[in-house]
Amino acid sequence: MNEIKCPHCGQVFTIDESGYAALLQQVRDAEFQKEVSAREQLLAAQQEQAVQLAKTEAQRQMADAQAADKARIAQLEQAAAAREQQVTAEKDLAVREAQDAAAKQLEELRLQLAQAEAANKMAAQRAQAAQELAVQEARIQAEKERDALAGQLRQAQEQQQLQLRQVQSQQQLELAQVRATLEKERDALAAQVKLAQAEKEQVQAAAQAQMVAELKTRDEMIRLKDEEIARVKDMKARLSTKMVGESLEQHCETEFNRLRAAAFPKAYFEKDNAVAEGTKGDYVFRETDDEGIEVVSIMFEMKNESDDSVNRHKNEDFLKKLDSDRAKKGCEYAVLVSMLEPESELYNEGIVDMSYRYPKMYVIRPQFFIPIISILRNAALNAQSYKAELAQVRAQNIDITHFEEQMEAFKGAFGRNYELASRKFKTAVDEIDKTIQHLQKTKEALLSSENNLRLANNKAQDLTIKRLTKNNPTMAAKFAALERGDEDEG
Repeated sequence: MNEIKCPHCGQVFTIDESGYAALLQQVRDAEFQKEVSAREQLLAAQQEQAVQLAKTEAQRQMADAQAADKARIAQLEQAAAAREQQVTAEKDLAVREAQDAAAKQLEELRLQLAQAEAANKMAAQRAQAAQELAVQEARIQAEKERDALAGQLRQAQEQQQLQLRQVQSQQQLELAQVRATLEKERDALAAQVKLAQAEKEQVQAAAQAQMVAELKTRDEMIRLKDEEIARVKDMKARLSTKMVGESLEQHCETEFNRLRAAAFPKAYFEKDNAVAEGTKGDYVFRETDDEGIEVVSIMFEMKNESDDSVNRHKNEDFLKKLDSDRAKKGCEYAVLVSMLEPESELYNEGIVDMSYRYPKMYVIRPQFFIPIISILRNAALNAQSYKAELAQVRAQNIDITHFEEQMEAFKGAFGRNYELASRKFKTAVDEIDKTIQHLQKTKEALLSSENNLRLANNKAQDLTIKRLTKNNPTMAAKFAALERGDEDEG
């Protein structure tokens, strides 16, 4: 037996163990209600904190992507500046070499001219000595031969003057030839300088065009990534109700037709009804440019099975047939859209490249149906633009080897940027999935808490004195005595 004192009147009464336990349970229910309220507030705060953490992580990833883009732009600008400096240095070296060669040739010509003048002077001196000797001999021989010797002397002088004039004419002719050669080399050097300047301007224009193309490609990739993230969020939010009662083929066809007019106006996407060698695929996607040339072609296979299916299939079971259908229909790529193996982490992560098994083959989930078409189509369009630019450059007789090296470097950089963007996209989707799972668990815990609170409240509401004293005559007598005492006092 336990004694209980009334806090109002101070009267002490005794109850048995069962009645005492019932009153104690009533007090504990009130404390439990307080604790439940405190836990509800704590769960709400944790949920808000999880949402804020997800937003902060998404902003950080976007900042990292922008920093990587800025670093790539800085590298391109440095490469362009280094190329410009190299071209300027090569021009200056070529000009200096040409000037040195011209100066060397001019010095040799001057030396030859000095040697010729010295030879002429020596010949004149020898002629003058011979003349004086002849005069002396003539004087010795006879005075009568003076006239004849004088005539011979005049003839010798005339011959000497003729030789001197011939030498001078030859020297003037050689000097004119040297001057013409120097002027021709000067014009050639000026033409080389102009050509180098034109090549420099072409290199600068090509670098600027390449930079603009890369910036445009980066902006397009960022826009597509944002659109795909929003679309994936929307699809994940509606996937559980959207796919009920709807086949996988109808879902993919509906998704494509929704964007056909805006994103794929020149594309063909229909069921593959042509049987080739006893087999056919599910859907064929083909797109052509304005001139009717095929840009990209994809063979699609859609596979799904019910949850209560006994014989479970794997994605590997359909890859060989899909590759055969792709080859028979002349498609460039093959894509398996699969809901099989739902527990596989490999296929749930995103786009799975199966090129190590079969060429140009991918396995995806339905939510990546539009992104895989966009990725393959944009890659084909970029390759087509590169081919057109290469043909134009070849028509203009520009250095093909150098341009191909630049194109390969740009394609490698584009591939690295695409790989980085793909990894960031997969990471963002994974983080979104984790956040959704965490919020789902939090929601289930709150719903469970609400159900327990509702049950506890119903029990508390149903708790009355009559229920407490039921099958307990001692407590019933005590409360009846209390009621009679109150009536007597009244």
